[in-house]
Amino acid sequence: MKTILRSIFALSSVIALPATAALSVFTCEPEWGALTEELGGDKVSVYSATTALQDPHRIEARPSLIARIRSADLLVCSGSELEIGWIPLLLTQSGNSKIQLGSPGYFEASQYVVKIEIPKVIDRALGDIHPGGNPHIHTDPRNIARVAQALEERLVQIDPANADGYRSRAKSFLERWQAAIGRWEQQAAPLKGVPIVVYHKDFSYFINWVGMRETGSLEPKPGIPPTPSHLAELLDQMKRAPAKVIVYSPYNSPQAAEFLSKKANIPTVMLPFTVGGTDKAKDLFGLFDDTISRLLALVK
Repeated sequence: MKTILRSIFALSSVIALPATAALSVFTCEPEWGALTEELGGDKVSVYSATTALQDPHRIEARPSLIARIRSADLLVCSGSELEIGWIPLLLTQSGNSKIQLGSPGYFEASQYVVKIEIPKVIDRALGDIHPGGNPHIHTDPRNIARVAQALEERLVQIDPANADGYRSRAKSFLERWQAAIGRWEQQAAPLKGVPIVVYHKDFSYFINWVGMRETGSLEPKPGIPPTPSHLAELLDQMKRAPAKVIVYSPYNSPQAAEFLSKKANIPTVMLPFTVGGTDKAKDLFGLFDDTISRLLALVK
């Protein structure tokens, strides 16, 4: 009987042991979800609050997002007030102390790169400006590498038991990523100096990286939808200094871009902007492959 009882107790102890749970990561944008998966593999369970078809500036703090963020071990966002309209409310409603500002579980990607377009004057009359600089840092692949290094260290800090795995995957990713950057820079050489019209200031880092020239924006001010008067001004401007291409993101309405394209007789193209923005942008590598390919097809 004692033997039987000991066997039952041992079996019950084994059954009661909890399985090693994957680190729960809540990301604000698809690019950071993709990067976290690259670094974490099966050690992380990643949820992205937005898709490529959604403007990350304007997200509703839905109950479903609150439910998701409550169980997160790590929050990864662009920061620099990109998510100012919804992340503060989610954090307040979550009751999750692990991911609050200042805790190890709170990670802002933009804090690990040099930001551009930092305004000298903070005035809401100037549109939806970001006091800390342009938050769309992921459109420069060199910034992805910098964030990857910082995120690797944060994963190790939060989940030291799997530190070796994070470091190994980060090393592999960064080696492949640096090789890809070299290839992309060669491919994008014909884009240098090409004048471009954007919809919103969301490709500034990409433009800066490849050496293109932004000659205008469909938005009269950041975050303000295109107006007929502004498009007329832009058209006059392009008669004096023509652009080669008009670009917009999947979450932008194409109407203004198509109007200007027809009037100015220059092509327009939707760029994926983030992971999932096009069929070929299935991951971070595909994001830049497809972006460069779409631009080259129009400017060569």
